[in-house]
Amino acid sequence: MRIALAQLNYHIGDFENNVARICKTISDARKKQADLVIFSELSVCGYPPRDFLEFNDFIQKSRAAVENIALECQGISAIVGAPSVNHGPKGKPLFNSAFFLADGKIRNIVHKSLLPNYDIFDEYRYFEPNHLPYCLLEYKKYRFAVTICEDLWNISDDPLYIRNPMDEISPLNPDFVINIAASPFHYDQQEIRKKILVRNAMKYKVPFFYVNHVGGQTELLFDGGSMVVDAEGDICNEMKYFEEDLQVFNLNDFLYKKGNAGPVVTRKTGKIGLIHDALVMGIREYFMKMGFKKAILGLSGGIDSAVTLVLAAQALGSDNVKAILLPSRFSSDHSIRDAEDLARNVHVPYEIIPIESAFKTFEEILSPQFKGLPFNLTEENMQARIRAVILMALSNKFGYILLNTSNKSEAAVGYGTLYGDMCGGLSVLGDLYKTQVYDLANYINREQEIIPINSIVKPPSAELRTNQKDSDSLPDYNILDKILYAYIEQHKGPADLVKDGFDETLVNRVLKMVNTTEYKRYQTPPILRVSPKAFGMGRRMPIVAKYLS
Repeated sequence: MRIALAQLNYHIGDFENNVARICKTISDARKKQADLVIFSELSVCGYPPRDFLEFNDFIQKSRAAVENIALECQGISAIVGAPSVNHGPKGKPLFNSAFFLADGKIRNIVHKSLLPNYDIFDEYRYFEPNHLPYCLLEYKKYRFAVTICEDLWNISDDPLYIRNPMDEISPLNPDFVINIAASPFHYDQQEIRKKILVRNAMKYKVPFFYVNHVGGQTELLFDGGSMVVDAEGDICNEMKYFEEDLQVFNLNDFLYKKGNAGPVVTRKTGKIGLIHDALVMGIREYFMKMGFKKAILGLSGGIDSAVTLVLAAQALGSDNVKAILLPSRFSSDHSIRDAEDLARNVHVPYEIIPIESAFKTFEEILSPQFKGLPFNLTEENMQARIRAVILMALSNKFGYILLNTSNKSEAAVGYGTLYGDMCGGLSVLGDLYKTQVYDLANYINREQEIIPINSIVKPPSAELRTNQKDSDSLPDYNILDKILYAYIEQHKGPADLVKDGFDETLVNRVLKMVNTTEYKRYQTPPILRVSPKAFGMGRRMPIVAKYLS
């Protein structure tokens, strides 16, 4: 029996194109003499469909799409993911299901048991978990189980889960287990997935065929990395990362280790390389699926806008990115030179639009109200907002999408101006701490100097007042980022942080900044997610709260 794994890029709600891609892949797999082709979780409608699942029309179109795909299954069978209606007397109206298609018809439907309800996931909002015992499907004399994503994740006595689907499946002695998934990327997720699959294979002594999504769905990035793990826990093949892929495997090579399964293919990339590839894909996917073509951003000569410009040029092509230099009276000559050098290095067109005249006009307009008051944060924010007005005007007039260049450290402590440098249609670096941005800049420069070295080595500054440096307002980023990571990703409170050796006064100051600026983060653009805990849908904190503030 020959099994094909189809790692495709789906578009939420685009049933026509999703069906066309799936049917073409079924045809391609048939030409490769595959007997069974496997697609990923909710592949028919795209993942995550969220509140589209509350529309009857959406569910009806999804069902019709599955039936159309089934018609393509002649001389080959397929497994696709889609929502299905719960016809029982109790529970949520839908299941998250896998459809087994053969001979032009829907032959079986298997429902997901363990519904994730943490971080970015909220499947209990829509789906009823499977309550029935698992059963095996049969095809071409083989008996196999179909599981859906998290159904494999409970291999310990985790009290969060009452059931362990594999404990029900294993006594049935399947020849192999299929897992269709929609597992979003973060920089540790690949290793986590591998450990889960390997531990399952070793514990239950059965091969696993795992299929994941690839592509971007707004802030969620899917990296692919579908794989086959044999019954001894060896990863026999990893498919491409951040690309579509179709590969066909001979089942007997994994049931009977005869040494003829072919070379083991594993794909290894360092963490910062994965982040780079994820962000480039995320920008490209957001623009493509939204129907946008051109991006614009403010280029300051600093590290954040420099990295954003390079990623955008790689994702969209240099001709589709426009850089705008917006110097003020406080902008240094070297920053302007660095910005120009970078734009030339990546062949991105740029313009220089000084903001001094606009800034003076605002100062004059407000002079009666500000009379006798010193220059302070107000005037700094005015400059940021003037820049935002210019960038948004160019965006509106010429059809650009403004890319936000703020990083996670700044967003965490509120070191940004609402309706100023926090503007944009997409936040590229919003899930990268400042120290990670430097790592990414060095990765971009690993073979040649693309980002001017001065942008990397000079002290970071917003250049909104004379001789300003970020360190005037914030702790050193090497310290700040460690505190932020421990608090945001590891959920450590102030007592834990002090035990870890951080100064108590500094800890209290940083956590107060984080928690009192939550209102700003509610107004930011979508952030491409590359960490286990990104700002946005995966971190739901109250705005008006006293805790740790």
